[in-house]
Amino acid sequence: MTVIKHELKAGKNSLIIWTAIIAFMLALCIFIYPQMGSQMSEISGMFANMGSFSAAFGMDKINFGEFSGFFAVECGNVLGLGGAFFAALLGISALSKEEKEHTAEFLLTHPISRTSVVFNKLCAAVLQLILLNLAVAGITALSVLIIGEKPDVYKLFLMFLSYFIMQLETCAVCFGASAFISANSAGIGLGAAALFYFLNIVANLTEKAEFLKYLTPFGYTDGADIIANGKIELKYLAFGLIFTVMGIAAAFYKYNKKDIA
Repeated sequence: MTVIKHELKAGKNSLIIWTAIIAFMLALCIFIYPQMGSQMSEISGMFANMGSFSAAFGMDKINFGEFSGFFAVECGNVLGLGGAFFAALLGISALSKEEKEHTAEFLLTHPISRTSVVFNKLCAAVLQLILLNLAVAGITALSVLIIGEKPDVYKLFLMFLSYFIMQLETCAVCFGASAFISANSAGIGLGAAALFYFLNIVANLTEKAEFLKYLTPFGYTDGADIIANGKIELKYLAFGLIFTVMGIAAAFYKYNKKDIA
C-alpha cells in the first residue's frame, strides 16, 4: 500500500491536469451541439459521401444531426486520444523512472520484493485510470443534462467502457515496455498511443488493411461502430485483452530479472 500511496501522490498533479483538460474539452463539445445540431443534420449526408475520408472517421455510418452520432465522432476523438496519451504516459514511466530518477536503490533496499513493486505500481496506474474515467463520465453526464439531450445511455456506456478498456490495454503495453528501458520514455509512450490511433484510421480506409484492427486498441473503440451497431466488436476486444495480459506478464518477467543501474 505504501508504494501505491506514493505513486498516487506523485501522479496527483498529472492526473488532475489530464482529467481537467479531457473533461473540459468534452463539455465544450457537448455545449456546442445545440448550436450545431441543426446545421450538422443538413450536412450529415455530405459527410457520409466523402469516400475514404468518411470511412476513416466512421462518418458514413452515423447521423451527425443526432447527439449520439455527434458525440461518437467529436467527443469520441477527444476521449480516445486524451485517454490513450495519459494511459501511455502512466505505463511507460511506471518502472523506467526508478532508474531514470535514481530512486531504485532506495526503493529496492526496503523489505519489498520486485514482484510487489511491479504489482503495486500497476495497481496505482489502474486506480488513476479509474479516477480519470469516473470524473470524465460525471462531467459528461452533467453536461448532457444541462443541454437537455436524452441520448441512448446504453450506447454511451458502451463507448466509455470501450475507451476505459483501451486505456488499460495501452497502459499495460507501455507498462511492459517500461521494464526494458531506463532512459527518458515519454516520447515512446506518446508515440505508441499515436501509432495505435493511426493504425485504426488506416484500417478504416480499406478492407485490405482491416487486419490492423486486431493490433490496435482503437479497433474496438470506434465510436461510429458502437453507435451504429450497439455493441463492442468482441473479436477485436479479445486480441486487446491478450495484448494486455502479455504487457503485464512482460513487466513482471523482465523487472524481476533486470539489472537495476
